[in-house]
Amino acid sequence: MAQLKAHEFSGFIRREGTPYRIVLVYGPDRGLVSERAAQIAARTGVDLKDDFAVLKLEASDLGGDPGRLADEFGAISLFGGDRLVWVRDAGNERALVDGVSALVDTEPGSSHLLIEAGDLKKGSALRKTVENSRTALAIPCYADDARGIQTLIDEELGAANLAIQPDARQRLAQLLGGDRLASRNELKKLALYCHDTGRVTDADVIEAMGDVAALSVDDAVDAVFSGDPVALEAALERILASKTSVFLVLRGCIVLFEQLDAMRALVENHNRQPAQALAEKGRGIHFKRKPVIERALRHWRLDAINREMRRLSDAVLETRRRPQLEAAIARQALLRVCLLSR
Repeated sequence: MAQLKAHEFSGFIRREGTPYRIVLVYGPDRGLVSERAAQIAARTGVDLKDDFAVLKLEASDLGGDPGRLADEFGAISLFGGDRLVWVRDAGNERALVDGVSALVDTEPGSSHLLIEAGDLKKGSALRKTVENSRTALAIPCYADDARGIQTLIDEELGAANLAIQPDARQRLAQLLGGDRLASRNELKKLALYCHDTGRVTDADVIEAMGDVAALSVDDAVDAVFSGDPVALEAALERILASKTSVFLVLRGCIVLFEQLDAMRALVENHNRQPAQALAEKGRGIHFKRKPVIERALRHWRLDAINREMRRLSDAVLETRRRPQLEAAIARQALLRVCLLSR
């Protein structure tokens, strides 16, 4: 079975050549699929600027004719040398699956077949056909994990000769992920913003790529747990003005209550100090928010935490039942928690 694990790609692409003439690159992260397919295409040795050596197709172009894929794969380049057939936007189209099935056990000659596909489930026809062949390779592409995001940050900012401060790195990591191409473009934008400064600060990240609505949601959640109704109202106004759903604030408060529940259990049941509990269970929390959370941890007991989580969940359900009153329902629920925090 020829399948590459997600973390093995870096080592694979550094090797000289590849024994696989048929490669399937698939996954939910379309940006990463595109990026890795381009890297593989570059390693085939085919001149990608030669229109006679490279044929790019959409999977839909095959129509109901699986024989066309075999014809294109078996064709000889006009001026000799290797040839690349590059199929994009693939799924489980029958013509494509049948075409690949017919090719995996044949002599490829000097041709390469590269297929870009979306999120193929385990056992799907195209993925199964490639994975069960010894002459083809399947490469999955999933959204970057924490380690992958850090590597991407180092790659892009290092190439621009920029150092990044720890607090800026933490905020940046929270803003990236989901799509490799989008993340890389955001980092290029940040690098351009900080050109010739030599470093990236937290303020640079906020100015260059911070989502105002997302930052306002964090501000609203912090205002709730700080017991500051004035700051809460100001943050809610910014959120509503940006056409962002105020549900995000309710969800943010529930998530923070869940974190407080785990930390408070250490305080009440295992005699930990709040600062110790925060250090153990608060990894990933931006350092600027930790004073707010530590204060809440000192004053919110487990029974109250669970009671207010239930109330906020009820509020979320009510906003779904009466969407025209979402803002009013959320504002009332958040103000209650805010005043209790105060």
